[in-house]
Amino acid sequence: MGEHSREHLSRKDSIWIQTGREGQELDAGSATGKSLGVFTSGGDSQGMNSAVRAVVRMGSFLGCKVYYIKEGYQGMVDGGDHIIEASWASSSGIMQKGGTVIGSARCADFRQREGRLKAAKNLIDKNITNLVVIGGDGSLTGANLFRQEWNSLLDELKATDRITDEQRKSCSSINIVGMVGSIDNDFCGTDMTIGTDSALHRIIESVDSISTTASSHQRAFVLEVMGRHCGYLALVAALATEADWVLIPECPPDKGWEKTLCKKLSAEREMGLRLNIVIIAEGAIDIEGNPITANMVKDLITNELKYDTRVTVLGHVQRGGKPTAFDRILGARMGAEAVLALMDAKPDTPACVVSLDGNQTVRVPLMECVERTKSVQEAMNKKNFQEAVRLRGKSFQNNLATYLRLSKLRPPKVMCDPTGQVCSSGKKLAVMNIGAPACGANAAVRSFVRFALTKGYTVLGIHDSFDGLLYGDVKPIGWTDVHGWTCQGGSLLGTKKCTAARYGLDKVAEKLKEHDISGLLIIGGFEAYHSALQMTEARSKYDAFCIPMVVIPCTISNNVPGTDFSLGADTALNEIADICDRIKQSATGTKRRVFIVEVMGGYCGYLATMAGLAGGADAAYIYEDPFNITNLRDDVIHLKNKIIQLGVQRGLILRNENANANYTTDFIHQMFSEEGKGSFTCRKNVLGHMQQGGVPSPFDRNYGTKMASKAVDYMITKVEENTTEDGKIKSCTKDSAVLLGMCRRQLLFTPLEELREITDFDKRIQHDQWWLRLRPLLRILAKHSEVAYQTEGVPLGVDEVEDEDNA
Repeated sequence: MGEHSREHLSRKDSIWIQTGREGQELDAGSATGKSLGVFTSGGDSQGMNSAVRAVVRMGSFLGCKVYYIKEGYQGMVDGGDHIIEASWASSSGIMQKGGTVIGSARCADFRQREGRLKAAKNLIDKNITNLVVIGGDGSLTGANLFRQEWNSLLDELKATDRITDEQRKSCSSINIVGMVGSIDNDFCGTDMTIGTDSALHRIIESVDSISTTASSHQRAFVLEVMGRHCGYLALVAALATEADWVLIPECPPDKGWEKTLCKKLSAEREMGLRLNIVIIAEGAIDIEGNPITANMVKDLITNELKYDTRVTVLGHVQRGGKPTAFDRILGARMGAEAVLALMDAKPDTPACVVSLDGNQTVRVPLMECVERTKSVQEAMNKKNFQEAVRLRGKSFQNNLATYLRLSKLRPPKVMCDPTGQVCSSGKKLAVMNIGAPACGANAAVRSFVRFALTKGYTVLGIHDSFDGLLYGDVKPIGWTDVHGWTCQGGSLLGTKKCTAARYGLDKVAEKLKEHDISGLLIIGGFEAYHSALQMTEARSKYDAFCIPMVVIPCTISNNVPGTDFSLGADTALNEIADICDRIKQSATGTKRRVFIVEVMGGYCGYLATMAGLAGGADAAYIYEDPFNITNLRDDVIHLKNKIIQLGVQRGLILRNENANANYTTDFIHQMFSEEGKGSFTCRKNVLGHMQQGGVPSPFDRNYGTKMASKAVDYMITKVEENTTEDGKIKSCTKDSAVLLGMCRRQLLFTPLEELREITDFDKRIQHDQWWLRLRPLLRILAKHSEVAYQTEGVPLGVDEVEDEDNA
């Protein structure tokens, strides 16, 4: 990024995600005099504390009085010590905790009008006329009813002299904004609810662990996961762990499923597989609506196949543990947006839910979402399961279709043999990795191979990047060759950080022609994108490059243009967040310590910024947001004030590895150590390559699988459109060399030639990066007051959210 591109970024700028609407700029103290309450209700979920923290701190930043309403609706009814004023310090140290620190409880009293009268009186006593409710559809429905009755409740309270005329006038309306906290992801109108990603982590950690012991003893395992009315957890877990069978309420198995299941498991054992995994949602049913239990499946396998079969019911383990980086960031973004939505609201503004659509925070009418959610259950009650799946939305439909295609024993015989060497189309597609290894690459390769085989295309695996292409390490990949790849980190194909031009474009073209490759998938980081662009630009010289080419971004740095997220970045963020938690915990018992942590990313500050949001950092120094010695001095003073005045015991500073050539990690450590004398001590940590390690997160497994699925469909369409009469491929249009990426609310194929214009090839970053708009939020949550913030959420209807075709 050139200097002219960096000038617009300063710590006092209001930089935000473009929403397609005019955002209202909100400065510190702009809502002074208003009061709001926040409470959690219903079942707890990981990430709720992050949302509560964001509500408190964004409300405080704007000048609001913020109140904790403890124990949910019960605390609202009981009043007294259950409704207490929150402070910035009281929300410190809660982000990394699971559950909800302000408590949650079912409340029969609130279901009665007398209970709601008491709740209204308690809120009026505190002048609370804005509510943030974090819970499921029952909690949100209760809040909406409360809002609808508000005026009648006030009239009754006034008539019985429980409130004054002045109170009746000053609290004449109440506004409600909801956030969905539920591990089941069963709420229509959002792609992900708070806690779902963390629950998936718990499930997949369990499946990965069980797989090793099951394989040792050649056992079958039946795992029951939560999801009484929604099969999302079971379905995505099955997709991410390559489970042999999944049972969910929205898509019951056909009659005779018992025989089909046993036949499949038996065939897998004959193929040499040593374990079988069946995942079942607790609400699974058959086509007649009869329950299917884990023990029923276990008895079936034991009696029919005589396999040693065990049942594992994960239960509340799925709700427990600390939240993932995704849920922490999601809670922070939603919590901040909820406060802004309340500040935007008028007395007649309908209640809304802050939701996630792709990578876009949106505001959706609350009751539209509730009604859509109820309609799913109604469809299942009527045994209209196809409609139930449709109502779940495009994302759920895509997950289901992808699992059903990938979980087959072998490709259709009419299309391809299991080895992948004899296929009906007679054409070959190739796949290679380029760049540093990142988690999710193997899931993408597996998906690409299997989807291509089902369409009758041979897949060639190019090992070790261009080394393998030039020196003959190119081999067909069969259906079973990629079994078990989804859960493995690194690159099983092998990879190398290099570009095509470095090896000679003429030599690369010669080898592509020699292997008769009709389409090429490149999975990797900036080198992958750059190599594909180099080959695209050389099409006029080399016909071998006139084939469909698709790039799937895969790098922990998330620095590839044309996408909001790269494969591997989510896993790396979780690694960083986990390490930062442990680093801070290491100082337990040591008063007043600040940690300076260096993270990877090249010149891209994505990891530092997002890890800062997930870890509750006090600052994150990156190349894209220039800083100087004055900024460093101000941050030292800011930290000293928080530690001395607020009693904060630990601080966290993140620095991107190439943030500044002069203000190095050592320099910042030494400066903070010197200037913090008497107030805090300082320690330095450089995380290094542990950020690239580990097993892929559920997000990266699922994202890689679905990205490759779309890449196959797109590539084969282009191959068929550009096949000449003599059977050769001649594809030279802009849209035949593309990068597939998540862009706000959907997955898009963007021509590489268009991306060239927005790329800084020197620093290997995109000129304008979406996550820079979240940096003011990072500083607001760390109690910096010199920033302005603009609303992120765009208003949408529930149909607009559910109809988006995203990952």
